[in-house]
Amino acid sequence: MHQRYPHRTSAAEVKRIRTLHQRKGRELEGAYLVQGRKLVQELTEAQVPVRSIHLTAEAAEDLRPDPHVTRIATTEQLARMGTLEAGNEVIAVVTMPNGTSWGPLEKDELVLALDGIADPGNLGTIVRLADWSGVHRVLCRTGSVDVFNPKCVQAAMGSVQRVDVRYDDLVERIAEWQAAGARTYLADMNGRSVHSVDLVLPAVLVLGQESHGLSTEVRGLIAETIALPRRGRAESLNVAMAAAALCSEFVRQCAPGS
Repeated sequence: MHQRYPHRTSAAEVKRIRTLHQRKGRELEGAYLVQGRKLVQELTEAQVPVRSIHLTAEAAEDLRPDPHVTRIATTEQLARMGTLEAGNEVIAVVTMPNGTSWGPLEKDELVLALDGIADPGNLGTIVRLADWSGVHRVLCRTGSVDVFNPKCVQAAMGSVQRVDVRYDDLVERIAEWQAAGARTYLADMNGRSVHSVDLVLPAVLVLGQESHGLSTEVRGLIAETIALPRRGRAESLNVAMAAAALCSEFVRQCAPGS
């Protein structure tokens, strides 16, 4: 028995943690998985509420997590609990945040609105991009991929703890923000070049679903349609790539002193 970490991962814990691989299990438990040394270390340093940490004895010596929530696990148990193909030596079970209700946009705020993102890697990358760009809120259409999907959490690289992601009726919520004075910009290949548009905050930038783009309902919003100028022959851009370029232009135009 490890002197500092006497608690072991039980078979019941393995079974319960495996339910967190699915959205229904995460919603029932109100928890999600964070995997890998780097991401779990970020959690502990940021004092994010952690229910339990499961890791090898060797990893415990390196990370030195709180003994009260730490369980020493075998490599076989970690492989069953985790979803990574390799390197699953540290897994944390984290409580989902209980955010307060959303109000109007701040005067200098940009919100990303995602119209049906389906790929967890894309959503995770966009959440990480939002964190990089100083965007604190991301609104997803109800029914979109879960931000706490393990692939999304890995792609976001810790940003799911810092960016508030919510699911709601996109048109209804954006209309409320518009009534309070926010501008709306729709990302679409047929729009005006974003470089020729004077971007104004507060604003909502709406990006469409990977395969089908913006929905008919969203296109019905009163909004300005913007695009990235194209010189080559590629038919389209990955939604996360487009989000990165558009957010960069918002930062360039709207940063203090710009």
